[in-house]
Amino acid sequence: MDPETHRALQRIRAAELHAQAAAHRLATAAGPTRDLRIRLGWTLVEVGLRLATPRSPALAR
Repeated sequence: MDPETHRALQRIRAAELHAQAAAHRLATAAGPTRDLRIRLGWTLVEVGLRLATPRSPALAR
């Protein structure tokens, strides 16, 4: 295969992949799924901190 033809095909494929990535980024960047994931993440952080923090004797009574 001619190197210039191969290079042109690679450029076309790269442009297609960039377009697909941009479309996917736009589709997943905004929306209720992201908000839910953020809230769930912070809830898990809070639960983890509660489990990892030793209880003081005054609060245990």
